[in-house]
Amino acid sequence: MTDRREETRVTACVHDHSQWPGGETLGACRLLTPQTTLAALSLVREGRVIDLGQSVQADAPRIPPNQTPYVMSLSARSASTLRARRAMGVENEVGSNLERVGMTLHVGTHIDALGHFTIGDRMFGGRSAESVVADSGLTELGAEHIPPIVTRALVMDFSSLDDGAFLDAGRAIGVADLEAWCGACDLEPREADAVLIRTGWSRFYMTDNARYVAGEPGLDLAAARWLTARGVVAIGADTMAVEVLPGTDHPRILMPVHQHCLVEAGVHLIENLALDALARAGVREACFIAAAPKFAGATGAPLRPLALV
Repeated sequence: MTDRREETRVTACVHDHSQWPGGETLGACRLLTPQTTLAALSLVREGRVIDLGQSVQADAPRIPPNQTPYVMSLSARSASTLRARRAMGVENEVGSNLERVGMTLHVGTHIDALGHFTIGDRMFGGRSAESVVADSGLTELGAEHIPPIVTRALVMDFSSLDDGAFLDAGRAIGVADLEAWCGACDLEPREADAVLIRTGWSRFYMTDNARYVAGEPGLDLAAARWLTARGVVAIGADTMAVEVLPGTDHPRILMPVHQHCLVEAGVHLIENLALDALARAGVREACFIAAAPKFAGATGAPLRPLALV
């Protein structure tokens, strides 16, 4: 059972919107500094780059109906462009291929912009969804405001917590689990860190998509508050939503970790990570690099995050 006194204490010290100046768009990423970047780079010992991104492809996992499928078609092919250019008098046989892509930006490995979720009408920084959310996208808090992230990441592997290779759907990772990992590894999340949660659930990505999206292990609300209270700038996981689904108060409460992290704390969520290679290497902290394309007004952005070890 959650200790309500602890929950109240954590909420009181969280990096929520009340701590940021008016008009703030960076959220917790404001805590990133040249010093935190240098500290992260100092962790690199081998010069090895580990790719933490999943593929974006046809039939990639998605949650319908709001998450539309990834569809790609070629809008120009080399054969047709060759013919057109020959007709123009071009002599060097130049052909080109171009594609058209339709997708939600929340497919594959991606990062949530702070404008992705609301609590009622309220958005991060006390903004009103009525004035921010437009048919053409977000007028504020879109993906173009997500800064490049180069920082220390803690890689918390909970996959064997229940003596198996992965945690089951609906298995909540709580504060006690986070504290136990910190004690066993002699590591603590600190200001400007990213925290990456491995549950083992990624084994079902593109192998059993129905199972992958039907539910998942992940953080409960108290655990998310515990992390944001320590000033982390991003929380990622090898799951579709980072948080436990179904939630601990399902069906009365839905997606509370998203509401807390994005709306209250200004902390980005990174979803569908590939963390198995880090686990095989025994990496518990690493230099983490994540740079999101500047999709103006978008509620998230594709990501190919990297760990440097």
